[in-house]
Amino acid sequence: MIVTPFEVSWLTLGAGGGEAAFALAAAIALGVGAQWLASVLKVPSILLLLILGFAAGPGAALVRGEPLLNVDELTGPILLPLVGIAVAIILYEGGLTLRFRDLKGVGRTLTMLVSVGALITGVIGAFAAWWLLDLEVSLAVLLGALLTVTGPTVIGPLLNHIRPSGGVGPILRWEGIVIDPIGAIAAVLVLEAILTGNPGEAVDEVTLAIVKTLLIGGGLGLLSALMLMELIARFWIPERLQNPVSLTLVVLGYTLSNAVQAESGLLAATVMGIVMANQSRCDIRHILEFKENLSVLIISLLFIALSSRVNLEQLEALNWWGLLGFVATMIFVARPLSVAASSLGSALSFRERVFLSLMAPRGIVAAAVASVFALTLEQALGADGAPLVDGAGRIAPITFGVIVGTVLFYSIAAPIAARVLDVSDSDPQGVLFIGASRFARSIAGVLKAKGVRVLLIDSNRGNGNAARMEHLECVYGSVLDEYTFESLDLRGIGRAIALTPNAEVNTLSLQRCERVFGRAGIYTLPVRPEKQRKAAEEKAPAANSHGRRLFSNDVDLSTLERRASEGWVIKATTLSAEFGFGDFRRLYGPNALIMFVIDKEGVVTLVTPGKAPAAFAGQTVVALVDPDDLLPAFPMHDADPEIEERPDDA
Repeated sequence: MIVTPFEVSWLTLGAGGGEAAFALAAAIALGVGAQWLASVLKVPSILLLLILGFAAGPGAALVRGEPLLNVDELTGPILLPLVGIAVAIILYEGGLTLRFRDLKGVGRTLTMLVSVGALITGVIGAFAAWWLLDLEVSLAVLLGALLTVTGPTVIGPLLNHIRPSGGVGPILRWEGIVIDPIGAIAAVLVLEAILTGNPGEAVDEVTLAIVKTLLIGGGLGLLSALMLMELIARFWIPERLQNPVSLTLVVLGYTLSNAVQAESGLLAATVMGIVMANQSRCDIRHILEFKENLSVLIISLLFIALSSRVNLEQLEALNWWGLLGFVATMIFVARPLSVAASSLGSALSFRERVFLSLMAPRGIVAAAVASVFALTLEQALGADGAPLVDGAGRIAPITFGVIVGTVLFYSIAAPIAARVLDVSDSDPQGVLFIGASRFARSIAGVLKAKGVRVLLIDSNRGNGNAARMEHLECVYGSVLDEYTFESLDLRGIGRAIALTPNAEVNTLSLQRCERVFGRAGIYTLPVRPEKQRKAAEEKAPAANSHGRRLFSNDVDLSTLERRASEGWVIKATTLSAEFGFGDFRRLYGPNALIMFVIDKEGVVTLVTPGKAPAAFAGQTVVALVDPDDLLPAFPMHDADPEIEERPDDA
C-alpha cells in the first residue's frame, strides 16, 4: 500500500487535527475574504465578518444540524487567553496612531467623553437593558458597562472615508482607543461585584481593583515602551527582529499585568502604544505598518470565531423588538446625551457636536469582552450548584446585535451627516507639492487662483521664502522627517506631487505620502530626459520609481523648467459653449501641454499618459503654453500667470 504525503500528515495529526487545520484555514479564508469583499463593495468589513461568522455557526447548525466551525471544541481552554491577547495587540496598534499634539484644543472634551460621557452611556444602557430586555439588574449593569466602549476598528475606516474637519477627527480616534480599556475595566469591576455576591465586600474590592489596575496596567505599559525604545535606539536588536520583539513585549506586558490584576493588561497594551507613538528617540513606522497588517488578520479571525459561537437557542431566546428598542436607545438617547454633557463649554461648534453624536459604533472589544464574560458567568455556580446568574448566555448575542445595529446605522448616517453638516472632507481636491521651485510655484499659484487648496513643502529656505512672498502656503522642512510630515495640515489635500530635482528624494517622499493618499494619489515626473536618465542609471542605478507619471511620456521636469525659463507660461482657460476644447487646441497650438482640468464643482483631474485630456463647457483647462504658438488674433500678456477666463478677453 502506497501512502501519500497528505495521508501521512492526516494520519499523524489524527482526524481531530485534520478538522482543526481545516477549520482554521476556513476561518482565515472567510475572514480575509470578507475584508476583501467589503473593500470592493465599500461597506464596513465588520458587517460581512459577522454575517459569515453567523452563517458558519448558527446558520450552518440550522441547515445541517451542527455548525461548520465549533470554536470551543477546536480551541478548548486556550480560547479566552487567545482572545485577550488578540484584543491587546489591536489596542496597541491603535495606540501607535495617537499623537498628543492632535488633542490641542480638544483634550478637555476627550477627557469628559471617556469619563462623564462613559458614565452616562453606561447608566442609560443598564436601565434600557433592564427595562427593554428583561435582564437581571446585575446583568443589565454589566451590559451597560460593556457597551461604553466604541469600535476603533470601525471608526478608523469611517474617519478615513469621511475625513472630518476640525477637532472632531482626533476626538473620535482617541476616544475609540482610550475608551476600550476603560470600558473593559469597568465591566471587569462589575463582574467581580457579581461574582463576590456581597455588596459590602464588593465596594472595597472594586476600589482596590481600580487603583491596582491604574498602577499595574499603566506602569507595565510604560515600562514595556521604555524597554522597546531603548532596544531600538541603542541598536541592540537588528531591524528584522524589531517587529517580533515589539509583539513579544506587548504580549508579555499584557500577560504579566493580567497575572497581577485581572484585565489590567488591556490598559498596559494601550499605554505602551501611546507612549511609543509620542516618543522621538526611534522610528516606529515599520512597526506600525506591521501591526496594521497583523490587526487585519486578527480582527478577521476574531469576528468569525466569536460570532460563530452564538448558538440557535440564544438567538431564539432574544426579545427582538426589545433588542431593536435597546439599540435605538443607545443611538438616539445615550450617545447624544453623552456628547452634550461632555462638550459643555468646549470650542466645538453645534455642527461638530451633532456629528460627534452620530459616531459611536461598537466593535471587536465589545464582542470579545462580552463573549469572555458570558462564558465566565455561565460557568459560575452558586452554593446550591445552580447557575449564579440566570440569563448570562444572552449577553453575547445582545452585544452582537448592538454591534450590527450601530455599525449599520452609523456607517450610513455618518457620511450623510458629515456632508449635510459641512464637516466632511471626504473628497479633497487640494494638492501637496513636494518641492517649491519656481515651476512648482507657478502651477500652485494658478491652482490656488482657481480655488484649489495648495500646500508646498521644501527644505530650501530660498524656495520657501519665495513661495510665501507669492502668498502660497509653504512649510519649511522635509517630507522625509517624520515629525514634519505628521505635523502637516492636510485638510483639503487629496494628492501629492513630487517635483524636487532629486529623483531619489521624490521616490522616498512619495513612499511616505502613500500612507495618506494611496497609490492613486501620488504623482511625479522624471527629473531628466529619458536618454540622460538611462545613462545615469547605468552608472548608478536609481531607486525604484514611485508614483504615477504626470502629463505625458514625452516630458520631464528639467524640460518643463527649461520651457518656463524660456517664457512659456501656465494658463488657466475656462471653456464655454462658444469656445470649446477644439478652439482651445487651435488657439494655443499643438505644443500646449495640458496639465489639469477643473470642473464647475471644483473637482480637479490630473492629466496622465495614456489618458487623452478632454474638457467641456464650464470646465477650466490648466496648461503650459508657448506664447509664440498663440494665434495672432489672441495676443497674450508677457509672463502673466493670472487666470484668463476667456481667451478673447485677453
